[in-house]
Amino acid sequence: MTVKYVAEPFRIKMVEPIKVLTREERKTKIKEAHYNLFNLAGEDCYIDLLTDSGTNAMSDQMWSGVMRGDEAYAGSKSYYKLVEAGKDIFNYGYIQPVHQGRAAEKVLFSAYLGKGKYAISNMFFDTTRAHVELCGARAIDCVVAEAKNPSIRVPFKGNMDVKRLEELINELGPKNVGLVVMTITNNSAGGQPVSVANMRDTAALCKKYGIPLNIDAARYAENAYFVKQREEEFKNSSIKEIVRAFFDCADMFTMSAKKDTLVNIGGLIGVKDPKNEIILGIKARCISYEGFISYGGLAGRDLEALAIGLYEGLSEDYLAYRIGQMEYLAGKLDEAGIIYQSPVGGHGVFVDAKEIFPNIPYYEFPGQVLAIELYKEAGIRTCDIGSYMLGNDPDTGEQLHADFEFTRLAIPRRVYTQAHLDVIAEALIEVKKRAHTIRHGYKITWEPPILRHFQAYLAPIAD
Repeated sequence: MTVKYVAEPFRIKMVEPIKVLTREERKTKIKEAHYNLFNLAGEDCYIDLLTDSGTNAMSDQMWSGVMRGDEAYAGSKSYYKLVEAGKDIFNYGYIQPVHQGRAAEKVLFSAYLGKGKYAISNMFFDTTRAHVELCGARAIDCVVAEAKNPSIRVPFKGNMDVKRLEELINELGPKNVGLVVMTITNNSAGGQPVSVANMRDTAALCKKYGIPLNIDAARYAENAYFVKQREEEFKNSSIKEIVRAFFDCADMFTMSAKKDTLVNIGGLIGVKDPKNEIILGIKARCISYEGFISYGGLAGRDLEALAIGLYEGLSEDYLAYRIGQMEYLAGKLDEAGIIYQSPVGGHGVFVDAKEIFPNIPYYEFPGQVLAIELYKEAGIRTCDIGSYMLGNDPDTGEQLHADFEFTRLAIPRRVYTQAHLDVIAEALIEVKKRAHTIRHGYKITWEPPILRHFQAYLAPIAD
């Protein structure tokens, strides 16, 4: 059955022209970029699905907030407005702004992690994994087994494998597990949601062993919408009530506000207990890394927009449209027999590149192959969520084999229309038709020691 497109719950008041390069121009551009889509100029991309982070369209109210921003260095009105919004929504005693999610991790993680320590998550995204490793610790994924089969449709594929989590804690020793991180939605597993029941079970286990529990909260509102749709206990709850139920389980959170709070820059740290001694360390590191406590690397206008966006992102009408876009695109792929992580996630469609290119091994990066082919086909910029992104073992230097070989189509919020989604689906169909002619993938010719996929150079492997 064809999925109906959910109409936008807003009017468009401003447009930004975009250009379309010819196929030959695109082939030249990707070669000049060393086959790394992060190296492309944004203006050379017709539909940019590289990320949903900071690529959102702000509302008239948020832009009005930009004009009202208080630029006082310390204690601006905009800072206090943001703190009050954070306390109201999450019910946490301490709220700290930072300039983005990675800054939140840098400020917080070093308080709990170091050499010989481990962090366990339902699944780490690459940048979060990198911050664990930069502390000298090691990151372990503990997602439910169902997540590893894209074709299986279960409601909460982002869940923590709680049984395995307890086994890991006992194997490693509770004192060696510095932090448990619950990522919502589970980005690396395909934007898949986590249930409140699973969060409660994970929290109970952390309490049993005395391990702090942190929420990686980048897409908390989308996760709450899935809970309302799929978890019986919450079918009549508001999105805000579901958020409260989830955050009640954790000790702290880190957030990239560039996703569900609809802004272009910003992040948050939240600590539930306002008397937690860790707050002193957060403040000290924030002053060192982010400037000062009350602006956290952001202008007052950014703080103001973020305070407004926190509430806008909780709108059920908006979330129905947002998830509806993913369901519409996924429905087009179902009709074409293209496999993706199903049911579709909250912020994008994660296409199974291994299924499209079954003869390309993980060390030739099928997710990157599909990303490059989509750019050549229609000027669509996406990214690999697979072995290329996962990188090398930090101890042995060997290429890691990812559980998935996805190409992520991350959809910016309130930016693209139904017609753009149709172009994306048509491009994927065309690439699949000629996939059998592509016999090899890519090799890395240069890479930095960490987070290589942002900068690495690649070259096609010849016959």
